[in-house]
Amino acid sequence: MSRFKKIWNVVSSVLVVLIVLCAVFLMGSRIIGYKCFTVVSGSMEPKYSVGDLIYVKKVDASTVKVGDDVTFVLNEDLVVATHRVVRIDAEKQHLYTKGLANEIEDGEPVHFSNVIGVPQFSIPKLGYVSDFVQNPPGMYVTIAVGASLILLVFLPDIIISLTKKKKVIEENEENR
Repeated sequence: MSRFKKIWNVVSSVLVVLIVLCAVFLMGSRIIGYKCFTVVSGSMEPKYSVGDLIYVKKVDASTVKVGDDVTFVLNEDLVVATHRVVRIDAEKQHLYTKGLANEIEDGEPVHFSNVIGVPQFSIPKLGYVSDFVQNPPGMYVTIAVGASLILLVFLPDIIISLTKKKKVIEENEENR
């Protein structure tokens, strides 16, 4: 049983480390001021691909320069996009943007007040994981897996304890 326990301790430790790392990348970034967004179109390829998770840091829109990538609210439906700034009209407080993979500039300028921030870095394909764990049924699967891992971490100790108690009871019955 001790060999099983050693193997299980290694496996459960690795699983816990992986879960903690995912939680840090998905949730912990908010604590230090990053907002995370999943790339849903190929308009910024090859820099950002569909499924990438981009980490955006809030900035004052007046500090954005031509050539910067900005994340902004695109429309009244609160759709978020990330595109490259191609020109700026500081007087009207407008940024003109274009996706790297797009041939033409975006139709509408972005008002400074719609700028969320500037992408700082991205992690390829982590957006798929982020979307999965934040929406049903993935949210339910994640909760179930987490609860199961907690249970399984303690299960070997419970089994060992019950086995020892059973042996003690059997020995006591034999001695009577």
